[in-house]
Amino acid sequence: MYDFGLTEEQKLLRHNVREFAEHEIAPMAQILDETETFSTDLTKKMANMGLFGIVVSEEYGGPHMDYLSYCIAVEEISRVDGSHGATVAAANSLGIGPIYYFGSEEQKHEWLPKLCRGEILASFGLTEPEAGSDAGASRTNARLENGEWVINGSKIFITNSTSVMAGVCVVQSITGKRADGKKEVSCIMVPNGTPGFTANKMKGKMMWRASDTGELYFDDCRVPEKNLVGKRGEGFHQMLSTLDNGRLAIAAMGLGGAQGAYELALKYSKQRKQFGVPISTFQVSAFKLADMATEIEAARNLLYKACRLKDAGLPFSKHAAMAKLYCSEVMGRVVDEAVQLHGGYGLMREYNIERFYRDYKLLTIGEGTSEIQRTVISRAIGCYA
Repeated sequence: MYDFGLTEEQKLLRHNVREFAEHEIAPMAQILDETETFSTDLTKKMANMGLFGIVVSEEYGGPHMDYLSYCIAVEEISRVDGSHGATVAAANSLGIGPIYYFGSEEQKHEWLPKLCRGEILASFGLTEPEAGSDAGASRTNARLENGEWVINGSKIFITNSTSVMAGVCVVQSITGKRADGKKEVSCIMVPNGTPGFTANKMKGKMMWRASDTGELYFDDCRVPEKNLVGKRGEGFHQMLSTLDNGRLAIAAMGLGGAQGAYELALKYSKQRKQFGVPISTFQVSAFKLADMATEIEAARNLLYKACRLKDAGLPFSKHAAMAKLYCSEVMGRVVDEAVQLHGGYGLMREYNIERFYRDYKLLTIGEGTSEIQRTVISRAIGCYA
């Protein structure tokens, strides 16, 4: 595979993460999926590899790698299993990201070393039952009372929020009204276990069944005023920035998942014989695989360009949306054809492609649906005044 101008460090990272994913995660992925089990053991092993806080500076306990390296790591984990790719992506982009980019020095020194070591996980409380794409419809609120934030409301579909490793949630809350009458949105850190904060594990998911997803409830939950992340009223900006970064990781999950599904299809088509020859030799199969390889190549170029723009400190929001949109939908097309090549076996759980087929769908929904990505892109290219 062409190295896309990667540094020696990035190539070594890819090799090491791939080896780990194939030898440690792959043997466990199917049973963890079937039993809906979040593995603290594998999560801690990923932390020991330095995959949590991967872009965090050494001052706060991170290895201080670039964003492209981070996305390569997510890509390689997701090539084997989407659930563990989601754990890494959410831990970094949604959990650590808001604290690292917007937190106070006190908050960074208190929380980031533990998060980078994988002693605990952080989550980002954004989505609510009535507020998905319309984040402005959030109802969770916080009022300042005697030096404490008193939080009431609920969140849903929050990754890394309920396991024994869940340590803190950055909760987007309505903290008042701005001068223009619009909602004032702020982000507040709430440690797991705080009285009034309940986190319930969600089960019965179609996809990412080995990742930790929760419903969160806040009932007069009190935390110190100093738990405010950044300045009061900056929560909406923080959310948009967090999602921009997160889109790159979701794109990496789509790219890695597409690569893994393509490899499964290619291997199977070379082994499966019909009419006395491998089905890979049939033009209809060969053309499917050729299209997969072409789209994956294009997706990798797009994502890596977006990462390099971010690493260079250049505007990258448009390219992040493009990468998230394209990589997630490429995985959809690849897994669909990969199942087709497997025939009836592709519908059986004993074949990994069945899990890949289920796992892809959230990529077109989470951290901004494909429709929202198209809205972001169309605005960026000047479609709206």
